[in-house]
Amino acid sequence: MQYRPYGKEGFEVSAFGMGCMRLPRIVKADGSVEVDREKAFELIRYAADHGVNYFDTAYGYHRQKSEEILGEALDGGYRERVKIATKQPFAVMKTQSNIRRNLENTLKKLRTDHIDVYLIHNIQASAWEDIKKRKVIEEYEKFKEEGLIGAIAFSYHGEYEPFKEILEFYPWAMCQVQQNLLDCDKEVTEEGIKLAGKQGTALVIMEPLRGGGLANAPDDVQAIYDEYPVKRSPAEWAFRYMYNHPEVSTILSGVTTLEQLKDNIRIFSQPDALPGVMTAEEMDIVQRAKAAYESRVTIPCTGCEYCMPCPKGVDIAGIFHKYNTGMMFRNFDNPQRTYMFTRNAGQDVSKCIACGACMTKCPQHIEIVDQLRVAHAALDGWNE
Repeated sequence: MQYRPYGKEGFEVSAFGMGCMRLPRIVKADGSVEVDREKAFELIRYAADHGVNYFDTAYGYHRQKSEEILGEALDGGYRERVKIATKQPFAVMKTQSNIRRNLENTLKKLRTDHIDVYLIHNIQASAWEDIKKRKVIEEYEKFKEEGLIGAIAFSYHGEYEPFKEILEFYPWAMCQVQQNLLDCDKEVTEEGIKLAGKQGTALVIMEPLRGGGLANAPDDVQAIYDEYPVKRSPAEWAFRYMYNHPEVSTILSGVTTLEQLKDNIRIFSQPDALPGVMTAEEMDIVQRAKAAYESRVTIPCTGCEYCMPCPKGVDIAGIFHKYNTGMMFRNFDNPQRTYMFTRNAGQDVSKCIACGACMTKCPQHIEIVDQLRVAHAALDGWNE
């Protein structure tokens, strides 16, 4: 296993970190779904036994069961060998006492007296001012002084400018962002990665396989990969693109099967799984693969959000992004899962009243109302 410095924190972590959001699940007789604990324990312990020393979880993963499962799996000597990163979402930080109580509950679930890395989960640009007013960072600092947590960090999905503001506001030990070979010019972009590196902030990458979509290449993308003399799986190309960045401390991947885990460990244990390893020819391969994926997009939404806000709260741009992702990979599993959260937030297509206000603002002249119905038909139906 290759290891990398964790920012300025004085320790190293495995280049591959195991994410605990996609643990194996079983369907019970009544149709409900829950984590297969026996298989989850096997995965977590196998990872720790084979050099993985960084595990990422969160308050809400697997219906608030992920922390508990990770804690039980690491009991009996494993905990002392690894770093645990977990997250508290701002939505449950109603008061300072709430913040502390949530941490205390997490410590119990994880069966530990301290958390190595504690994140504010998925900071939204719209909530940033409230996070500052509620003095969340100050609460985290108290926890650190008491020895309850180590590194203070945040995770973020979004554009570069809000990310830059958040990153430069406080000397964060770590920031966790979504990046992959498709999102390199979206989300925080390459510029955000370089900014984190310049500041010496540990950088943790999530969604390197875009929800698993990049693990199985369509024929036209596979043909591009096959041009290169060294044969690699699509997943290996995606991971290679990310570990090529010297700013990256660890790359998270949520595994569901032992086969996936073994393959990830193999990839990140190779002698050349190092920063700066990609040649110009390899970078060209990746860029051509990216272009091939993007050619599959059927709704020409650029994400400009001129159509927003919808008077009924429909997340128009987000829904189109999910639909296009499904079309790109010819797989709607992850888009359907994330659309479930859109539905739970009351921002799905069922709220559309076809008023047409959005269509008058769209610079791409998309038939938004009709296309939303197309997207909804493909995205609706996930149950967990």
